[in-house]
Amino acid sequence: MPLVLPSKKSLTLEAARLMAAAAEAKAAENGWKVVIAVADDGGHALLVHRIDGTQSSSVPTAMGKARSAVAYKRPTRILEQMINDGRFSFLSAGGDPVALQGGLPIEIDGQLVGGIGVSGVKASDDEIVAQAGIDALRRALA
Repeated sequence: MPLVLPSKKSLTLEAARLMAAAAEAKAAENGWKVVIAVADDGGHALLVHRIDGTQSSSVPTAMGKARSAVAYKRPTRILEQMINDGRFSFLSAGGDPVALQGGLPIEIDGQLVGGIGVSGVKASDDEIVAQAGIDALRRALA
């Protein structure tokens, strides 16, 4: 019997740009200055977009949120909540997780294809901006 390799979807720069544009529009709608980072399924940067006036510390934070959403296959708010609930041992997890709300995994047809991370405002608002990017991607693929 021949070997059959699975096929998988992957994010493109075009998809990352579409997500970043939608996320930026959501941020602008609320007057939020943020960094938007989109990572592929290996956690590598496809796009990092810093809105003018956003603090520079949000660049690595947004990328870390995107990378962590990919690595743990869950919203980073869940990682933050684990620690807030007393599971301090998670702080010793390998791979430099960023356990702050604002990172979301990107799944298409049940496959993890990447992550989006946002940093710059209140963490719950960061997640709203990230979700706007994912929603735009899903609409474009429908």
